[in-house]
Amino acid sequence: MLSADFVIISAVVYVGLLFVLAYFGDRRARASKTSFLHSPAVYTLSISVYCTSWTFYGAVGNAARSGLEFLTIYLGPTIVFVGWWFVLRKLVRIGRTQAITSIADLLSSRYGKSNRLAVLITLIAVIGITPYIALQLKAITSSIQAVAASSEGARGSLAGVDDGALAFGIAAGMALFTILFGTRNVDAKEQHHGVVAAIAFEAVIKLTALLAVGIFVTFGLGGGFEAIYSRAAAAGIEIYSDNTFGSRFLAMTILSGAAIICLPRQFQITVVENSNENHLRTAGWAFPAYLLLMSIFTMPIALYGLTNMPAGANPDMFVLTLPLAAGQSGLALLAFIGGFSSATSMIIVASIALSIMVSNHIIMPIVLRSSSGIGQGDGRGVTRLLLISRRISIALILTLGFLYFSLTGDSDALAPIGLISFAGVAQFLPAILAGLYWRDASLKGAATGVFVGFVVWAWTMFLPSFETVSPVVARLMVEGPWGIGFLRPEHLFGLDGLDPLVHSVFWSLFLNVFMLVVVSLFTTQSALERIQATVFVDIFRRGAVPQGNFIRGSATANDLYFVAERVLGERRAAALFETAARESGVEPAQLDPSPEFIGRLERELAGSIGAASAHVMLSKVVSGSDVSLEEVMQMADETQQVIQYSQQLELTSAELRSTAQKLEDANAQLRELDGQKDDFLSQVSHEVRTPMTSIRSFSEILLEPGDLDDGQRQRFVSTIHQESLRLTKLLDEILDLSALERGERAWENRPTDAEAALARALGVCDALLRQRGMTVELGPRTRAAMVDGDADRLCQVFINLISNAVKYNDAEQPVMRVSSLVRSGHYVVDIADNGGGIAKGERKLIFRKFSRGRHNGTDQSGAGLGLTISRQIITRMNGTLELAPSALPGACFRVRLPVI
Repeated sequence: MLSADFVIISAVVYVGLLFVLAYFGDRRARASKTSFLHSPAVYTLSISVYCTSWTFYGAVGNAARSGLEFLTIYLGPTIVFVGWWFVLRKLVRIGRTQAITSIADLLSSRYGKSNRLAVLITLIAVIGITPYIALQLKAITSSIQAVAASSEGARGSLAGVDDGALAFGIAAGMALFTILFGTRNVDAKEQHHGVVAAIAFEAVIKLTALLAVGIFVTFGLGGGFEAIYSRAAAAGIEIYSDNTFGSRFLAMTILSGAAIICLPRQFQITVVENSNENHLRTAGWAFPAYLLLMSIFTMPIALYGLTNMPAGANPDMFVLTLPLAAGQSGLALLAFIGGFSSATSMIIVASIALSIMVSNHIIMPIVLRSSSGIGQGDGRGVTRLLLISRRISIALILTLGFLYFSLTGDSDALAPIGLISFAGVAQFLPAILAGLYWRDASLKGAATGVFVGFVVWAWTMFLPSFETVSPVVARLMVEGPWGIGFLRPEHLFGLDGLDPLVHSVFWSLFLNVFMLVVVSLFTTQSALERIQATVFVDIFRRGAVPQGNFIRGSATANDLYFVAERVLGERRAAALFETAARESGVEPAQLDPSPEFIGRLERELAGSIGAASAHVMLSKVVSGSDVSLEEVMQMADETQQVIQYSQQLELTSAELRSTAQKLEDANAQLRELDGQKDDFLSQVSHEVRTPMTSIRSFSEILLEPGDLDDGQRQRFVSTIHQESLRLTKLLDEILDLSALERGERAWENRPTDAEAALARALGVCDALLRQRGMTVELGPRTRAAMVDGDADRLCQVFINLISNAVKYNDAEQPVMRVSSLVRSGHYVVDIADNGGGIAKGERKLIFRKFSRGRHNGTDQSGAGLGLTISRQIITRMNGTLELAPSALPGACFRVRLPVI
């Protein structure tokens, strides 16, 4: 028969085992850096400190009362750890580089190393965790009382002992163990390997115990999952309803996700105790797997207990009472030890984390403000003070937990107590996320947001937990303060119809975020805030971590060594200064403290007394600077403004130079156009004067009386007619070219068969080719090729090119080759001849106005506008006309038009 005395003795023996394990684990970890205690497996198991008696006992009770709602407690942490790359990785990197000691130290360091913010976070953490410690005490006492009530004579020496006395004894024992192994050294940043080893061992114990009970109940008593669920359905027990995945489910998921980051004990284990950032890779999948195993039998145990235990049985204790009812004393003892492990691990780690926060951010600042804070004593005063303050803090924290337990002991459910703490520490989350990702988040914004969120949480959730023990609180819940119903805790601002938990979470986090954003937008960061903001936001960028936040002052190496010795101890201080001297190539006595060294010293001190206290302590020592950090930052800002102004001037100057160059280019282009205009007018005058001279001369001959026979008269009239036609053609070409260049002539491209236009041009020029005796070689020809253009104009271009091939070909056996194909989406026509070709110096001029090719040193007939007009026509069809290489010795003109 299992008795209360036996389980108490077992608990004491178990604590003794933890004591031995922690002791030897600490020694082994210090002796070897490659010990298994530094492994990712131990790190992952230690994170399971999240699974307290709430998850061991209370999850079953929550499942029995609310069905699948219990899953939220596992879902939130699973999401955070699966996505470890985004938040946890950044927190761990910052924790290692900035020597962060606690969540209060993290926020203090981010927001300008403000100790006032650290004090606020510390007080909120202590108040917020108090209900959680009370929950553990309640779980342990309830489990012991459950064993005591299991049978006659099982109560033993607990006869006449109430829950209060039992809880006080448990709290005292936990305080003793935590003091012995949680405050052995002053360096908060130094990992507590012995405690971590004990926590990892407890993780295995509570998982083994819960799985053993789950297997026994499910398969030994219940007949399997299907049988248990079937009996529950027959009894009318529902595990799912339309409201299961509603606002309360979402709120609890958010709270549990926030808790895995914001709970001081979780931050202590996940960030401070992390010895290798890569351990997060393992924890990212292993910890969710651990949570899955912890939850797999929760619902079967709850349903079996509801259908088989007597009416009024406490569902929170089903994990323990079901083995007891089945007469399985050994299994019941294992279940008790599992629940005891869950509670003790939480109490130990939470007490360590909170004691560090209290000593670093409340006790140390008080000491530093006193005139004797620095400079007196035997060199160990600060160390002794810190250790004493942390030990006293542990005792006070557990005392607060006991007092809360005593005041709210009438509650029969564990889950609501845990949710109070979750909602309290969730007020840190907005400031943490803003600090990690929003560079402009300010100290005033973060402090205002956290404070407002805390006040709303305390009013809407923490205060109502005293409703059953305080008539004043009960009256406030019904009437509101001074009878103002608008301010009732669970109906704040007139918002009715919400679950009390959802109501509190909504208002507290909404107002927290709102104040953080608004106040940050309307306040200015200090110089140190801007530095730390850059460090935190850009932690993964090379060079993001500054070497120090101090300017060289009057502090000597002896002054700094004295401070380091008092806080770090003689051995660590000497090692630090010897390393710095060796890196500088001087003796320790000749070390000249640089800003980089002072920054390193500050981080070392921060590992013991927190970032804010370390900064204040060194600020007192590093005195006499000609300029302060604020002044340097102000000068840097002014210099930056000058640099920006200079850059703007340079940019404006560059723009002016660019504009001047463009004007110069435009002027040159205008001069060139003016020259081209003169050349054009000269060419036009020349081309017009020649036929006009001939017409005038022959007209004068015909007008003079003389002896002209009919043959001469007919020849003179024919010459006048030919020159008139030539002049008309010239004027038509000039007008046509002008219209094309100015876009004055109506033009509409439409689908045109380019190959048909080429065939038509060859037909028109057939007589000319025959007259010249030119052989036409038809190369590869494509079939119909549709282009977007004008058929008549395209035919005009081909006729002009064919005419040129005839006109400028002086070969004895003249040949012209015509080929066409479709390539790369373009219709390509080559018209080549075997004439003399175009001289290299004339190739760039051939498409200019009045430019004609030369043949035997004499100009050929024509005004030299044909190719210019042809290129304008092809351009209007979105194509190109250019000279191309040819297999024949003469010239080759290529037309390219996009096909449609």
